[in-house]
Formats: sequence, C-alpha cells, structure tokens
Amino acid sequence: MDPSPPEAVLDHVPARADIVVPMANGEPVALLDVLEVEHRRLTAVRIHQMHALRERPHMRGECGDHLRHVSYFLSPATRPAYWAGHIDLVPNHFSEVPQLLRDSTRCSLVLAAASMPDAHGYFSLGTNAEYVASLIGRVPFFLEANPQMPRTFGLNQIHVSQVVGWCESSRPLVELPPVAPNERDARIAAAVLEHIPDRATLQIGIGGINDAILSSLTGHRDLGIHTELLSDGIIDLVDRGVITGTHKQLRRHKIVATFALGTQRLYDWMHDNGVVEMLPVDYVNDPRTVARERDFVSINATTEVDLMGQCASETMAGRYWSSSGGQADFARGAMYSEGGKAFIVLRSTTSNGRSRIRARLTEGSVVTTLKNTVDHVATEWGVAHLRGRSLAERARALIAIAHPDHREALEREARAAPAA
Repeated sequence: MDPSPPEAVLDHVPARADIVVPMANGEPVALLDVLEVEHRRLTAVRIHQMHALRERPHMRGECGDHLRHVSYFLSPATRPAYWAGHIDLVPNHFSEVPQLLRDSTRCSLVLAAASMPDAHGYFSLGTNAEYVASLIGRVPFFLEANPQMPRTFGLNQIHVSQVVGWCESSRPLVELPPVAPNERDARIAAAVLEHIPDRATLQIGIGGINDAILSSLTGHRDLGIHTELLSDGIIDLVDRGVITGTHKQLRRHKIVATFALGTQRLYDWMHDNGVVEMLPVDYVNDPRTVARERDFVSINATTEVDLMGQCASETMAGRYWSSSGGQADFARGAMYSEGGKAFIVLRSTTSNGRSRIRARLTEGSVVTTLKNTVDHVATEWGVAHLRGRSLAERARALIAIAHPDHREALEREARAAPAA
C-alpha cells in the first residue's frame, strides 16, 4: 500500500466515531490537523488520549460538537481546557486503559505516529506502545509515518497490511529536557538510595527527584529496568554497566518500557537499539507482571500525603492536575514482589512553605494511592516506612520526615484526630 495524503483519513471516520490517539510523541499531528480543519464534516466524533503534548483548537471547544477531546491524563496542553469544561476526564489506572477503551468506547479507529515502514513492510510505533499497541489487530489503524521517529522493538510493530491507510509527515519530536535537581531533590535521592539493592529492577518516573536518584546510582551493579516511562537518565547508567538486566525474571537483559519522553539524545539512542523493548501498558504496568520480578523498586512522586498515608498525586490545592497514571499499578506490584519496595517521594513543603505532609488532605484532593498500599514515603528529611504500621505509628513516622517548621503543628493535629 502506498502512502496517501493526510486528508484520506476522513474516509475512515464514521459518525459518532471514538478515535484513539497515542500519548506524547505518538500523536499524529498532520492527521489531527485534518480532523480539525474539516471538523464540520464530522458528526459527534470523540478523540481519546492520555497526556497530549500540543494544545489544539478542539481541546478549547472550537470544533463544537463535531470534535470533542476525552482525556485519561491531564497535561499542560489539556489542563486549562478541562478547567474550562471543554474536555472530559476519565478516571483510570494506566494498566487498565486498553480494557477501558475496548469496553467503554466504539474503538472506531486508531490514529498514530509511527516510523517509516522497513524493508519488510513493518512500521514501529517508535517512542510508544502504551494502550495503542494493545489494539493492534483489533482496531483499524491509520498511521502517520515520520522519518524522524525512531524505530524501536518490542510489541509495537504493525504491518502495512494491517492498516487502512498511511501518510508521511516529517517533523521533529517534542523534547522534554531533564530537570536539574536541587539540593532538596539530592537529599531525597540519598535517602531512597540506601534502600535500593544491587540487582534490583526499577520503575522510576521523570522530574528533579527521579533524575537525582538515577544520577546517584552509579555505584550500583546489575540493575534492571521495567518502567512505564523511559527517560534520558538511564542512558549513562547503561553505558557505565550499571543497568544490565541480567538478574531480571522477565525479559532478561532487556530494558522494558511502555513509552518514552526526553531529549533527542534519548530518541537517537532508542533508534534500532535492540536492548529496548516497548511493550503494551496492560503488560508493563499490570501489578501481576510487576510482582513476578524479585527486588522490584517502584519510585513515584506525589503532591500531598496525610498522616494515615493516603497519597493525593493527581490534584494540586484540591484542583485536578493530572490523573492516576501508573502509580497505584506499580505500588501494588512492588508490594507482591519478593523483596519489593515502593517509594512515594515528595519535597516536604511547597514553594511557598506550606507542608505537603498534612493531618488531612486538602479539601477537594483525590486519593491516588490508598493508605493500605503505600509502603515508604520519602522527603528530604528521611524515609517513613508505613506498611504494616498502625495509624498512630504512621503519623509519628510521617511527622518525623515533615519539615521541622511544621512538626509541632502536625503533632497537635494528630493528637486531636480520633483516628490517630
């Protein structure tokens, strides 16, 4: 099948279609441009997507009822539109998104960015696998092949015979540079580092704290990676021989992820790199998969923790900011892993000095990871081990890692709370 112009996609969009679009750099920019320009030709079409990188007219409600966005994880591109009431937000655990899409939508069509087809007619979804890879062979695909998309391996391959059409559009991938860790991030990293053994398998996200942890692992040996998000921080650890994957139970020697987001250096490193496997999220994030690894260490950030150990990771000041993502997926999986540990990390105070460890969560906050699941909480003041501890013990442990300026007030509130 030869490439078509992007406008050919309109022939495959029925009325009331549910169109599935990958997250981040998996977004097919030219195809979505066509849908927006020609939105009056569409009838009640919905676009389902996690973590969009580009703000678009249809997200702002400029396409009316013809084209509406449904988000599964808010981003800077979609957050203002959600607050303004122009898009919908579906609660989810990331591992369950493929099943949610199959059960709750028509799954009419997948529009995705991809690498150019190889000599055998196979496209690669490049930086992505996530929920879209789970739909290969089950849902019609129309691809936007980008010569600048890295060709990656895993279960994100699709043959030209499996697509209803494809077009070509060359554009640079969006880059997300690493965040320079500050002194507080370095202290949190040092506290967590003591709990990561050699030969552990890691799941770690992105951001100042996570980058500080990765850069501190240079003295470790034979670590494995089984993670949701692949970022720049792992490259140097591979080059140094820190990450080998030789002691993983699953996909030995391989670096497993479900999507990647970083700089051009990361995208170039992934291209034709057989050590990287991009696998569907309903495998990567499934707690039952994670539990099969020994010494699995999960590290995820939150915005607030209360004295019972409840983590609110998707709201800021009681307002929706993101969504659940894979935090609870990996926390549950690490809990069942032999020797596994899960860490929730956060700076002890906000930029204006407000404590992030609270007697009660801010009104309107949403619990992402349940108190029964939370294992360790780390701030720059240390690590609180919560699992198996009473509510009173949890409160004392969390107060001990709160900022010293807030500990006395937290103790007073804890004594006044019936649950403590």
